[in-house]
Amino acid sequence: MSNLQSFDNVWDALEDDPVMAENMKLRSTLLMAITRNIKSRNINQTEAARLLEITQPRVSALLKGKIEDFRLDTLVNFAHRLGLHIDLKIAA
Repeated sequence: MSNLQSFDNVWDALEDDPVMAENMKLRSTLLMAITRNIKSRNINQTEAARLLEITQPRVSALLKGKIEDFRLDTLVNFAHRLGLHIDLKIAA
């Protein structure tokens, strides 16, 4: 018999707190969209920093996927500055 558990999302497996898991799901979705957008523009980190109104080292952390360095509201701000539209769906 196996003790393997099944999860709908990696964050459900990594986070014991369901509130934190939900926050991480939203943050990871935004982080990936922002990263894709920056890379699709073919701009360097200095130019991305100017667009996002942050420093180049912060852009580097963003592009490396250092999700723990960015709050949800910060990522929403970045998405807006890149011209991305965020559509939030809430289900019971």
